[in-house]
Amino acid sequence: MTPTAASLATPASPALLHRVGDRALGWLDAHREYFRLTPEDRATGSATIERLKPIGELAINMRVLFREGVAGSRQRTRAGALLDFAWRELLDGGNVLATLQRDEPLSPVPLEIYAPFHELGHRHPGLEAGLGASRRTSTWTALEMVPNRRLGVLNAERKLGLAPSADFGEALAHTWLGRLPEPWTVQLHIAYDITHTVFHVTNWGEAPDRIPPDIAGYLGRYLPAWLEDWAELEHWDLVGELLVVDACLPRPTLDARLWQRYAAAQAESGAMPIQRAMPEGTPDVVFDQVHHPTLVAAFASAMATSRALTTDAD
Repeated sequence: MTPTAASLATPASPALLHRVGDRALGWLDAHREYFRLTPEDRATGSATIERLKPIGELAINMRVLFREGVAGSRQRTRAGALLDFAWRELLDGGNVLATLQRDEPLSPVPLEIYAPFHELGHRHPGLEAGLGASRRTSTWTALEMVPNRRLGVLNAERKLGLAPSADFGEALAHTWLGRLPEPWTVQLHIAYDITHTVFHVTNWGEAPDRIPPDIAGYLGRYLPAWLEDWAELEHWDLVGELLVVDACLPRPTLDARLWQRYAAAQAESGAMPIQRAMPEGTPDVVFDQVHHPTLVAAFASAMATSRALTTDAD
């Protein structure tokens, strides 16, 4: 697909878009126990962080679902139960994050994972006090991280109503996307840098108008070709993230042909493979490989359904 072909795309039906997310949410709910940290996970900080990331992603997805208002009563009930399970059981009411923050006071991970729960009304005063003490140090702003990661920290601070620890516009300008480079250099890791830059700038799709016009124009020109390329490679995890980016643009394509291919890749169970077909293995091994693309499918579905309904209303 050429960049100009985006204007010729036929939008997918809201029913198709919604069905992908409904099935993904069902799979996530049915496999909720696999999000739980084990004693082995808690043995080291790095292992704990790796197991906490999916819980943070789960919270972000439930927040998007509630925010976009596209869930039916059954979906809202299921999403609410999943969120309550994540906060009360997986994170022990925030105590797991407070312990990690105490053990690694300069790690931004507790802040980033706490932010979506805070947005949804959950509070842990001890964790907030610890984060406040860490953020008052010079080391907090001196921590070296890639620009895209810096945006994530700044967005988490914004969610908690905290003063930014760096300039958001300057951090965006230093990202790959902020520099508007040659569009044919989009390798896999760069593509994920692009999608997460958009996620952090828009607060996971909440404020698409925060994308600067020059970046929105750049994405509008080249995103259809990138989507076509990665769909051809059947890299469904990345395709899902790029579909979210499409939904964040001023004129999303919601391309029916791409969405049909994406929906066809989803397993009957509702899980979405990373690439090509579903992997084989024990349930825990399969979960570790497909929970992220399945979360992405729920995210992409909520955003695209919302935009499709808004467009129809307009």
